[in-house]
Amino acid sequence: MEIKKVGVVGCGLMGSGIVEVCAKAGYEVVVSEINDEFLQKGLGRLNKSLSRAVSKGKATQEEMEAALARVKGTTDTADFAPCDLVIEAAIENMELKKQIFAELDGILRPEVIIGSNTSSLCITEMASATQRDDKVLGIHFFNPVPVMPLLELVRTILTDDETLAIAQEFGQSVGKTTVVARDTPGFIVNRLLIPYLLDAVKIYEDGLATREDIDTAIKLGLNHPMGPLTLLDLVGLDTTLFIADAMFEELKDPRYAAPPLLRRMVLAGHLGRKSGKGFYDYSR
Repeated sequence: MEIKKVGVVGCGLMGSGIVEVCAKAGYEVVVSEINDEFLQKGLGRLNKSLSRAVSKGKATQEEMEAALARVKGTTDTADFAPCDLVIEAAIENMELKKQIFAELDGILRPEVIIGSNTSSLCITEMASATQRDDKVLGIHFFNPVPVMPLLELVRTILTDDETLAIAQEFGQSVGKTTVVARDTPGFIVNRLLIPYLLDAVKIYEDGLATREDIDTAIKLGLNHPMGPLTLLDLVGLDTTLFIADAMFEELKDPRYAAPPLLRRMVLAGHLGRKSGKGFYDYSR
């Protein structure tokens, strides 16, 4: 099946990034939000990102205008009907995702693939809300979507070979390198990343070193582009806590048990860059 039109459910940070890479790759894109206010905010984020690419010389004004012309915003799920692939990028709430999948299943043609951008939730459970469980898989982009080159494809025990092959071809068409993981908590990246981030919080909480020295040690000692506490602030402390809790709930492995400091920072609203304060202060 040839993919010409892509649907994206959700125009938040991840959704707008997915829309951007699809539109720049030449796909017609339909993107939805729960109301017009959120939709306009998401489309504004898309416009800003494309404008930044132009200002940095990574795209021309004509390319930006052509990409924007391929994008249609909507608050009506029925507008996804002509799509050849739909990617759900809503908040990490299983019941909401299952509701979205069931609604899409009733609108889309039987052969259309439905993917989820979830970073940790069970794809099989989402597929159970549809009558096309062989056409469902994880399509997990990384933040920021226009920059990060990886696309993690998550195959359930029901996903058929054709669906995976189409998803791999799609990933390559939007400039991503694809890897394939089984439908287990955290998939590949977060299965390894989350314990590392939680351990960084624990050693900071225990007073082993300052936040700056922890980050510097990892950057210079392991050649990482940023330290773990800086990375936590970028990813979002609430997002990290949610993923850790979901993984601990299913695996019951103490490596995924969130330290008290992380939970208290989230309760205090110190979520990282998006709130202006996390392990570092971004308000200035």
